[in-house]
Amino acid sequence: MNKKKIVNDPVYGFITIPYNIVFDLVEHPFVQRLRRIKQVSLTHYVYPGALHTRFHHALGALHLMGQAIEVLRSKEVEISDEEAKAASIAILLHDIGHGPFSHTLEHTLINVHHEELSLLFMECLNDIFENQLDLAIQIFKNKYHKKFLHQLISGQLDMDRMDYLNRDSFFTGVHEGVIGYDRIIKMLAVHNDELVVEEKGIYSIEKFLIARRLMYWQVYLHKTVLGVEQMLIRVWQRAKKLVKEGAHLEVSKSLQFFLFNDLTIKDFGNNRDELINHFSKLDDYDIVSSLKNFTEHEDPILSFLSKSIINRKLFKVELKNEPFSEEYIGNIRHKVSERFNISEALILYLVFQGSESNRTYNTARDEIKILYKNGEVKPMSESSDYGLRSTLVKKYYLCYPKGVV
Repeated sequence: MNKKKIVNDPVYGFITIPYNIVFDLVEHPFVQRLRRIKQVSLTHYVYPGALHTRFHHALGALHLMGQAIEVLRSKEVEISDEEAKAASIAILLHDIGHGPFSHTLEHTLINVHHEELSLLFMECLNDIFENQLDLAIQIFKNKYHKKFLHQLISGQLDMDRMDYLNRDSFFTGVHEGVIGYDRIIKMLAVHNDELVVEEKGIYSIEKFLIARRLMYWQVYLHKTVLGVEQMLIRVWQRAKKLVKEGAHLEVSKSLQFFLFNDLTIKDFGNNRDELINHFSKLDDYDIVSSLKNFTEHEDPILSFLSKSIINRKLFKVELKNEPFSEEYIGNIRHKVSERFNISEALILYLVFQGSESNRTYNTARDEIKILYKNGEVKPMSESSDYGLRSTLVKKYYLCYPKGVV
């Protein structure tokens, strides 16, 4: 059976699934589950077209990995077929550990990072596929001697970022996020087993970094997106508290399991297969179905938050460059308390604050290296004409029901 299938992708056109093992992995229920998890969580509440999934993203990143390997091989970088296959597997599965609505509920439903869960999924699949993922796992964990293969999966210029910026820009319609991914990939090279960018690609890299910053503040950290995601977090915080107090909640079987159990990475390590099996049955549908049930629950907080999300009656979100004063927050809490007739203990579900931050270029990680024609390699921070900002930009938010102020 020919397993080198062609998929019609709206971003790149026709893309090919290159290896039999990759096709078999795509067909596995663990990967098919990604069809039911939105790539950018609740961003469609602001940008209605942002309904693409983690499955779309996995295939897109796989496609770009193939392009990157082809470019590097053309520059006489030694990459064996086994290494190429392993890198393809690793990028396909790099986000397999995401839970419902991606990052939003990552530390609410379960307090384990998605990359740790991705590794556990890969280890389970390695058992199923009789150790065919050994090399992919080594590369994913950065335990393989060719560091550049790991950098293609997790680095400042990895295929993950190349695809999600390009894809999220496409589906949201935010053109500020468009990047020259094809030129950047063609400018990639390897020096001392590390990924570098040829000198003539430096301006494409600068545009990539700026586009990423714009996408964060205009899409991922858009104040309305931020507000509704925080509302969803409060729903599950309230649901967990009610369950512990003995309340009955209508949720799916696997969702119920995670509501009743506060699990850590140690629990997954001790009981990997059973817990991964439970987690693999969770997706966005479980959350939305539960929200619909919660709209009729007797608890007024759970009901109000759920109705607000389902019907898009979203909270007001104020955004500032400095923290809100305690006096101002106290005034908002007092007004909300009077309007909804709720206690101080419950007000934190309806009035909440926090901060988000981002930087144009992170010099704390492995820096992007620029390869000059004379053979010299310099970090991006010393190569840019414009002095890219590495300072952290922090913004503070305050959320509360509309009509209070």
